[in-house]
Order: sequence, then structure tokens, then C-alpha cells
Amino acid sequence: MEAKVYDVVMIGAGPTSLAAAVYTAREDIETLIFEKGVVGGLAAITDQIDNYPGFEEGVEGLVLAEKLQKQAERFGAVIELGEVESIKKTGENFELQTTSGPIKTKTVLIATGSEWKKIGIPGEIEFYGRGVHNCATCDGAFYRDKKLVVVGGGNSSAQEALFLTKFASHIDILIRGDKWKASDVLIHEIDKNDKISVHFKTTTDEIVGGEIEGINKVTSVKAKKGGKDVEFETDGVFVFIGLKPVTYFLEDSGVKMDQFGFVVTDDKLMTNVPGIFCAGDVRSGATMQIASAVGEGAAAALSIREYLENYDRNQHAATNGD
Repeated sequence: MEAKVYDVVMIGAGPTSLAAAVYTAREDIETLIFEKGVVGGLAAITDQIDNYPGFEEGVEGLVLAEKLQKQAERFGAVIELGEVESIKKTGENFELQTTSGPIKTKTVLIATGSEWKKIGIPGEIEFYGRGVHNCATCDGAFYRDKKLVVVGGGNSSAQEALFLTKFASHIDILIRGDKWKASDVLIHEIDKNDKISVHFKTTTDEIVGGEIEGINKVTSVKAKKGGKDVEFETDGVFVFIGLKPVTYFLEDSGVKMDQFGFVVTDDKLMTNVPGIFCAGDVRSGATMQIASAVGEGAAAALSIREYLENYDRNQHAATNGD
């Protein structure tokens, strides 16, 4: 039997794809979403979202993600946990190599978003998940009455540090520069919180650990503050130093990316490869906001519908010899 061909496969189940799927699935466009991690993406692991329209008191990231997921599934979108490893053109369609096997589709929506950058220092990889983390809402509760180090000087670092004060006894924030890059509102909240100490002009050089009760754990962070060696005793390290696009699976796809690795699209959100679309934080020029990611998902869905209408006309003409 000939392999099943989906109308659209969306890569990444963040707000962009979930919003796009509401539009495609409700118009009977067969929609499959692949997600390798958490449905809802970075939004799902954000403690509180205060700037999403319609929630005057803010909304928990996980709650928003669950609502978007349920809405997409109500219209018939299917979400599968797995990883897309590559995309290639096969005739009029695309073949995706995935951890579930090859999948064929008429169109693709790249909505993989971004992931946290790594510092690139000794101990960071060795202790990842065992004292080194990128998600305060996922792992903060493990550090009740413990000391923590947070690395980074932007909004994410400030937000996550404030959230971690629910659990930690004390938090040292290490910032390379001489000032915050966070919003004034967050800086004010940080300044008045007596659980937090902020260290400017401080580089994070090594995460140190050792065996405690038979388990390798983080014990301290070696740093330089104002050029002088310092060491912070800590039970865990949370790293928030920026994001990078998730595009490794596009290596042999022919899809064009900018100098930073973000996917380039036209005003219809289509890439240089006809039939492959891109929206959300992974797209070159994206605003990195949940509200705009949702909007781009809707816009991409409309462009995909238009492309599929032309696809079906061309297939009909070819079949009938027109």
C-alpha cells in the first residue's frame, strides 16, 4: 500500500503550531504535530505569563499551553511525541525522517522555537539535570531551603530567580555585564527581595561538584568578580543566558537561514523551499513573544491552506491530463 501522506506536518508543539493547528484542523486539513520535548514549548515551563492578551491577572504558562493543546485537539489535530531528524523533497511531497519512522506530507511548518544557550564551561554538561538546570518551574521545588546560583542578566534570569525564591533560602545572580538587561519592573522586584544578591562584572568559569552520599552533586561555582577569583557555595545552578534557534534537522533540507541560524521566510511565511513554512521564535525577524508567535501560527496556517488549494488543483490537472 502507498504510504499515507499528511496535508501538513508541524514540527514543534509550542504556541505557534498549536495556534496554526486550530486553523488547519478545523478546515479538515489533516494535521500532525511532532514534539520532542514538552507540549507548549518554553511557554509551558514559564511560571507566569503577564503579557498575553485576554488574561488581565496573567496566566500560568502550563495552563495556557494546556488550553492551546485542547483547542487544537478538539478540531482533530494529532500530537505525537517524537523527534524529526531530517527533511527531504520527494517528488511533489516531503519525507521526514523521525524517531517513529519516515512520514510523508504535502507541506511542513517549522515551529521549533529556541532553546537555552549553554555557557560552555567545565561541569555544565557533566551535572546537567543533577544540579544544573534551565527550567525553574520544572526543577525549583527540588531546592527547598537550599542555596542557588542563577546565571544571566536578562528578563528570563530575573523572572526565574524571583520564582526560585519560593523555594531557595538564598540566590546569587551572576551577571557578566555591569548592569541588568531586564525590565525596570523586574529589577525593582529583585532589589527589594532580601533572598537575592546580584553580582555584576562576574563571569561564571566552572561548576564544581562531588560525590555526596553516593551521588554526584553540584557544590559550588567558580567565578571571577571584577577580575578576582571568587567561589559561590551552592546546591544548584540555573542558567538563563539567551536562546538559540532549533534548526539542526534542516542541515540537508535546502532551507535558507540567516547568519544567526534563524529560518528566512517571505511575507507569506514560506521558506525558499516551496511547501516548507516557518513561524514563531525560530523564524528570522521574530519578536520572541508568545502573542506574536500565536499570530504567526495563524498567518502560516492561512498560507498553508492557500498552498494546498493550488497543490490539489495541480494534482487534479496532472491526473486528468489538463
